[in-house]
Amino acid sequence: MTTDAPPVEDGGPTDAMVADVFQRDCTSRHVLAAVTGRWGVLTVAGLRDGAVRFNALRRRIDGVSEKMLAQTLQALERDGIVVREVRATIPPHVEYSLTDLGRRVADRLADLIDVLEGAVGEVEASQRAYDARRDA
Repeated sequence: MTTDAPPVEDGGPTDAMVADVFQRDCTSRHVLAAVTGRWGVLTVAGLRDGAVRFNALRRRIDGVSEKMLAQTLQALERDGIVVREVRATIPPHVEYSLTDLGRRVADRLADLIDVLEGAVGEVEASQRAYDARRDA
């Protein structure tokens, strides 16, 4: 948030209207933390191909606990990244999917994932070199 904005009565934005991820209380910072948290990236990326049921998503994200996935989905739903849809069937059928905002975020994350997956050899070589220097 910035304090350089003209007052509202002058027609300018208020501090609450100017997003700045570097400011501790900015909403964008909290959403960034949720999306880029340990399970957030994998959850958003896992939903990129369409609606998924909870257990299918949990199987897709190797290592995530039921509790952590549920908490991650709730945070992402609150932030408008994920939508939870309950279908009135017996038993009830719950699916998770991305909102329009969620799809935009997922597309950016997919690019990052592609870069990192494509650089695994480079990263591993760097890790070996670093470890060798540290052990010497």
